[in-house]
Parts: sequence; structure tokens; C-alpha cells
Amino acid sequence: MSKVETDNYSAFEGLNLSNARGEDESYKLYKLRIKQNQKILSMYNKIGRDAFKELFPAGVSEYMKDNSEGGEVENNPTKSTPNLDPLKINK
Repeated sequence: MSKVETDNYSAFEGLNLSNARGEDESYKLYKLRIKQNQKILSMYNKIGRDAFKELFPAGVSEYMKDNSEGGEVENNPTKSTPNLDPLKINK
């Protein structure tokens, strides 16, 4: 019997994918988060898990933390969401 290697990659770890608005979340932040989630899920469904893993090896939340300007996007609604277009992402 061969040993099966499991892949513990979690692309969405640390993201709030819930459609419910949090009690401490403003309406602007809620709308921004929903729009951001739609972009992320759309790209994931379009390019597939393997290509998504190549683009975001540490997951989407790590990419967004690294590419936000001076802080997380969720904390400042005036900042735009990071570019998640797979054709424009520099590897």
C-alpha cells in the first residue's frame, strides 16, 4: 500500500468569506469586503486551484497584507483593493 501525500494548502485562510455583516463592521467596509471576495472567488473559479496556488503560494490573505499600502485594506476603506488580475501580477 502506498502512502498518499496530502496537500494542506488553504487559499482562503484568514479571509472572511461570510456574506453577513459583522457587528463592528461599517457598511463601507462590508461592501468593500464583499466586492473583494467576489473578485477572489471569480478568479479562483476561472483559473483553477493549481494556478491559484502558483500565484498565491501562501494564500490570498498573505498576498493582500504584503501588497496593501502601509496597512491592511480592511482597516482603511479609502484605499483600493489590491490588483488581483492574474495577468498583471508580478511573480
